[in-house]
Amino acid sequence: MKAIWNEAVLAESNETVVVEGNHYFPADAIKSDHFKPSETHTVCGWKGTASYYDVVVDGEVNKDAAWYYPEAKPDAKNIEGHVAFWKGVKIVEN
Repeated sequence: MKAIWNEAVLAESNETVVVEGNHYFPADAIKSDHFKPSETHTVCGWKGTASYYDVVVDGEVNKDAAWYYPEAKPDAKNIEGHVAFWKGVKIVEN
């Protein structure tokens, strides 16, 4: 799978985990030069507290377009540290 925004590949992996329709990419699959830590956090009752990244491509910022669970709750340990996307980021098959 690939995550693409503004024609840039943000992440690529054959080992994504699908939860609630979202592909979670392993942390080592993301192209870190496109990610800037955000101050945003949200809470999911069964997954835990999510942290966010702003996605940056060619100087354009897509605020909070990626999220991850640094310390997932027990039922979501399989996505701990994995990164998922929204806000116009396209997920396509390789």
